[in-house]
Amino acid sequence: METDMVKVLLAGESWVSATIDHKGFDPFSHTQVEIGCARLLKALAAEGIDVTHLRSHDVAEQFPQTIEALDEFDVVLLSDVGSNTLLLHPDTFTRGRPTPNRLKLLREWVNRGGGLMMAGGYLSFQGFEGKANYHRTPIEEILPVSIDPFDDRVETPEGVNAQVISPEHEIVAGLDAEWPILLGYQHTTPKSDAQVLATVEDNVLLATREVGDGRTLAFTSDISPHWAPEEFMSWNGYGKLFAQALTWLAGKPI
Repeated sequence: METDMVKVLLAGESWVSATIDHKGFDPFSHTQVEIGCARLLKALAAEGIDVTHLRSHDVAEQFPQTIEALDEFDVVLLSDVGSNTLLLHPDTFTRGRPTPNRLKLLREWVNRGGGLMMAGGYLSFQGFEGKANYHRTPIEEILPVSIDPFDDRVETPEGVNAQVISPEHEIVAGLDAEWPILLGYQHTTPKSDAQVLATVEDNVLLATREVGDGRTLAFTSDISPHWAPEEFMSWNGYGKLFAQALTWLAGKPI
């Protein structure tokens, strides 16, 4: 492995759509796998970031179950995948057998020097109807923000702009002081030892934290629609922002 290559495991950011179409008297159903992070994967590849994408429906079975397996990566990015998917391996949920608690495993891995990022979405932080359910978990313990114990979404269909408040930080170096619009985010509360880099409507958008020998980062909006609209994803800072965030989490020079 090249020493300067940032290796990332992106877990989540996909879904299976099941649709029933009614054409007059006759209905028919069809399903399709949707990859929400396709634009991000392309942007990160252009920035030289090596990303392994584990689709949401594969996370429960295939997400690493040991520190050694996590050590194949510098950073884990959780995006739009709820805590249940990480907790309930098929051996546990279907067969009633004990399996490693991967939320605790990630906490240990970060304390040993790993990097963890959570990006916002309907199944991030606490999420839609509280279904992501990361409140009071080992993941909340290590994130830079405290998570609300209820549905934490803030929908902003009118579009709101982020403001950089720590322009000296290397994650936001070289980016515009004001970013393109976002259409929503999660409400969180920064921890006392967190560094808030950017805000939206005076709430946390981007925050970092040192945890043991590792680092964590919260980006409370989405990396894809609907909260991340075309204006944000076509911005020339889109790939650079997340590449610099992941490189910082890996503890490598930007």
